[in-house]
Amino acid sequence: MNTLPTPSVEAQKHSQQLITLIQKTINAQKGWISFAEFMHLALYAPSLGYYSAGSQKFGDSKKGGGDFVTAPQISPLFAQTISNQIAQVLDITHGNILELGAGTGKLAADILLTMAELGSVPAKYFILEVSDHLRQVQLETLQNKLPNDLVQRVEWLTELPSNFNGVIIGNEVLDAIPVHMVNVKNDGIYERGIVVEDGEFVWQDKILSEPSMLGAVSKLHLPEGYVTEVCPAASGLIASLAHSLRQGIILMIDYGFAAREYYHPQRNQGTLMCHYQHYAHSDPLINIGLQDITAHVDFTSIAHAGVNHGLALSGFCSQAQFLMNCGILELMSQVSPHDMARYAPLAAAAQKLLSPAEMGDLFKVIALSKNFDAPLLGFIQGDKSYTL
Repeated sequence: MNTLPTPSVEAQKHSQQLITLIQKTINAQKGWISFAEFMHLALYAPSLGYYSAGSQKFGDSKKGGGDFVTAPQISPLFAQTISNQIAQVLDITHGNILELGAGTGKLAADILLTMAELGSVPAKYFILEVSDHLRQVQLETLQNKLPNDLVQRVEWLTELPSNFNGVIIGNEVLDAIPVHMVNVKNDGIYERGIVVEDGEFVWQDKILSEPSMLGAVSKLHLPEGYVTEVCPAASGLIASLAHSLRQGIILMIDYGFAAREYYHPQRNQGTLMCHYQHYAHSDPLINIGLQDITAHVDFTSIAHAGVNHGLALSGFCSQAQFLMNCGILELMSQVSPHDMARYAPLAAAAQKLLSPAEMGDLFKVIALSKNFDAPLLGFIQGDKSYTL
């Protein structure tokens, strides 16, 4: 951790306010809170949490800054390619788009521009965003990038709509949902939580007693000494989306694995990661409110949650496979390799999005559908649904 940049004095003051709030919460709950509650406060506490406060989160592939770079920030190529999949669904459902947690708004802007080019603009582009600060960032992005008639199609929501038709999309949403940490010991399964000792946050395990979580972890048959995450809230989100969707698809893009790989014997310390000024590390108990905290996604549990709530599993594959199925190489071929000023940035972006060493294999795409039977463009080759 010595290699991490030192937060500014102002950032440290901000962090201390959040630390005080979390410590009060711990004291009010008999001195212990679950890691899921700690993560929720660290990320989402009003005006203090990482996503609720005003600091820059999302870096730019050209300008740098922020703590991490997401695919939409790398290049419009990502949104342009995904738009081919969205257009296929909207042409059949005549529905709208709902984006969950729209980050800077760049994905929304690039999708709307592409849908206009494709002649397939929806009546509404809904954004469900819990952060007031990010709503403002999104509005500014859309106003800067879009003509007014497209901006006017965007509507922010505070809760899921009922009877939604079309495409629900979440890019790097599931990894930011607070997770519970479990620790398998010789005398049972424990939940890892946070206590305060000498003014510092430290881990403390309590025997896991919550029945549904205990049942889910027991079924994994994890060996002694295994520490990992479970995310009932992610399954809960999928259940809510299933209830909201009348016809169309839910498309989730994130880093993660099928359960067999997620809970592999060698992954015995879990997948928890923190991102601070483009440094990745595994200690969530420092830089409180100043760093992102994420866990990889167990796509098997996401698929089960969807199917158990009336959705069909319509596809699962790597991001690279999905983007190639949706025509990323054809989009690139529209620019001449001899036009280096335009082609070189495209090639660099495609390398990041497609390469197994970058985002290509680690990131996956899952599609869950309701009342939608057409084979999806993004999964015509290389569908790995059978691995879930």
